[in-house]
Amino acid sequence: MRKVAIIGAGASGLMCAIHAVSSTVQVVLFDKNSFSGKKILVTGNGRCNYWNSNQDLKFYHSSDSYLLSDIITPRIQKEVLAFFESIGVVPNIRDGYYYPYSNQASSIRDLLENKAKELGVIFAFQTEVLDTFKENNQFVVCTNDGREYFDDLVIATGSKASPKTGSTGDGYTFAEKFGHTIVPVRPSLVQLVTDGKFLKDWAGVRSQATVSLYEDGKFLDQETGEVQLTDYGVSGICIFNLSHYISFDKKYTLKICFLPFLDKSSVISFFHKRNEDLGDVSLTYFLEGILPFKLLQVILKRVGVSHHATFSSLSSSKQEELISMIMEFPVTVLGTKGFDSCQVCSGGVCLSEVSLTLESKLVPHLYFIGEVLDVDGNCGGYNLGFAFMSGIIVGKVLRGDKNDSNSSNKD
Repeated sequence: MRKVAIIGAGASGLMCAIHAVSSTVQVVLFDKNSFSGKKILVTGNGRCNYWNSNQDLKFYHSSDSYLLSDIITPRIQKEVLAFFESIGVVPNIRDGYYYPYSNQASSIRDLLENKAKELGVIFAFQTEVLDTFKENNQFVVCTNDGREYFDDLVIATGSKASPKTGSTGDGYTFAEKFGHTIVPVRPSLVQLVTDGKFLKDWAGVRSQATVSLYEDGKFLDQETGEVQLTDYGVSGICIFNLSHYISFDKKYTLKICFLPFLDKSSVISFFHKRNEDLGDVSLTYFLEGILPFKLLQVILKRVGVSHHATFSSLSSSKQEELISMIMEFPVTVLGTKGFDSCQVCSGGVCLSEVSLTLESKLVPHLYFIGEVLDVDGNCGGYNLGFAFMSGIIVGKVLRGDKNDSNSSNKD
């Protein structure tokens, strides 16, 4: 009987174990926590957004993004959905976002763990893997309980995101010991820290906006959605989706458009028409119907005009400056809220160093799945989705489903 060790009983580790275990394959799932899927329980604000119907590859990011189409295939996507249906998950689908109909993340975690136990997966909880190496064609897994020997090793340790859930980056250390390259790891899906004396004045405001990100003045990307303005900077899903670009050694600027339903060619006529309709009212009255009160006060202060002034009383240059501040509010990014606050990380084990079955090209029978790889996704179920897809891919290979391997997984 082949013995398989999986380090990490999170989303990818559970899925891999379920698909690997058989009458000829024994699976031991190691985790330093006292139960499995600790991070699953906090996803989607405790509701677990486990999938998204729109699997466009633009929602996934990697330094080797050209390889993603050979891993995230239509076939493996169908297998994820078929699996969850097979264990009794009824999806509640909202705009393509999949949640369990129970609306509880614990439903996903419990069903995964119960399925694994039912199939005979051996759980080694509260067991920290201290070291692992290869000896005489077997993998030695050293824990606080001693040593065990295995034929195959799967590293499913997650990233450095949310270390309170047990993700402390151990997998990167193990991978490097086996000779793998680690693409620099950075917080992703995280709040951004910005400069500005106005931050305390706008704290607590939520506003629909289009946010554009620039690196050293060069446009990178933009997102539209609700932005949360805070006393440290900005948050919200659209901010999270831009955060994977932020590295430690470059300068970034945000330009926030607080009237995303308008474009530059129409905003001037919109303001003049509004002035005709409302008459000579104060700028506070003029703007409060379209902008939150605290935000408009910040904007007026930055432009340097009184809230008692009227739009028509402003010079044409001040009118243009006001409109520009509303449509392209500039904010300098100082960094992110860090690993403690992020949901996932960008970077990880270099994707070009693993095969399409996610087996190491350097060490036979060594596999990497989930967040430890250099793959991260946007908000909306993409990171859990990749965890489940990668877990299935490796699990089926370990079970011996050679005809079902990901090298032919493009149906």
